[in-house]
Amino acid sequence: MLIDFFFTLKDAKIPVTIKEFLTLLEAMERGVVTQSFDDFYYLARLALVKDEAHYDRFDRAFAQYFKGIDGAFDGKASIPLDWLLQRMKRELTDEQKAALEKFGYDKLMDRLAELLKEQKERHEGGGKWIGTGGTSPFGNGGTNPEGVRIGGNESAKPGNRTAVKVWDQRTYKDYDADKELGTRNIKVALRRLRRFARDGAQQELALDQTIRATANNAGWLDIRMQPERRNNVKVLMLFDVGGTMDDHIERTEELFSAAKSEFKNMEFFYFHNCVYDYLWKNNRRRNAERFPTWDVLRKYPPDTKLIFVGDATMNPYEILQAGGSVEYNNEEAGAEWLARFTQAFPKFAWLNPEPEQYWQYRQSIAIIGQLMNGRMFPITLDGLERAMRVLSK
Repeated sequence: MLIDFFFTLKDAKIPVTIKEFLTLLEAMERGVVTQSFDDFYYLARLALVKDEAHYDRFDRAFAQYFKGIDGAFDGKASIPLDWLLQRMKRELTDEQKAALEKFGYDKLMDRLAELLKEQKERHEGGGKWIGTGGTSPFGNGGTNPEGVRIGGNESAKPGNRTAVKVWDQRTYKDYDADKELGTRNIKVALRRLRRFARDGAQQELALDQTIRATANNAGWLDIRMQPERRNNVKVLMLFDVGGTMDDHIERTEELFSAAKSEFKNMEFFYFHNCVYDYLWKNNRRRNAERFPTWDVLRKYPPDTKLIFVGDATMNPYEILQAGGSVEYNNEEAGAEWLARFTQAFPKFAWLNPEPEQYWQYRQSIAIIGQLMNGRMFPITLDGLERAMRVLSK
């Protein structure tokens, strides 16, 4: 029955495999979830979707494949006996049951449109207006056997789950790689770089070790502690600022905010166009508070992940020649400093906010890309994921 559903997911470009599909079938056969359609949705998503970036595609494919499932509840169709018995268990009087108006689906939607125009305020209970807890065919948490659920969420107390159509907004629509990048999406991509370890003071109960030690101690409680599990990846980010980067301030700020949130061991510095013999951390005091680049190179261990952020758009002379800086007479070319950075930190990448389709028209981008050994990626969801995979190897 679900083979076509499997191919629907494949057509939606969700990387689902036969093994995952068989896992879903096995879970259904063993009764892992109830026969609720909602439970089946969550089970299918859990078994078939490996990356939360594909949640939105899954939702759309799921809706496409199971469109018309409400036909099982059509009054003209044969009603399963067990479903009929469940209906009769509802705590309604005979008069209330007789008062519930039956609607066809098309008529139901027409009536809903009329009520949306008439109703001006929230309503609870009753049998006409859109609200909660009533017998109207519209609303949330009510008892009409044929209706449209409007509003409500997973944390609210569920109703009878007999709605023909659920009008809830898709929760994960922003995760799709085709959507515009935002701070939340950037965080999702950056999480691929996290590496957890336990170090520092022992502040957390080690449950497995405590159970094992207690068992070995003839049942006498032997509490064992362990350090808290933390992300110990070390990140050094160097941001190009000013000039043509002014066109990319919003996206760069989103990246900076997401990185600060995801990486607890992160240091950052600024440069302009290309890295030379000093960096800075405060743009307003860049001339008063400078950090020699040699000190930065020597301060951080080789396993630090190095990330350059810049549009790499400048005169090639600024990269290749001594004295090429537009701000002062640098003694060594920027290319030499870039080479020192890539040698000091083998795990490196360059993130470019400039749209990738324009890279071919910028000679300086080609030069920087070559100096980065091809490790230049656009600041898109896909580009960030590729960059994180390179940094994680």
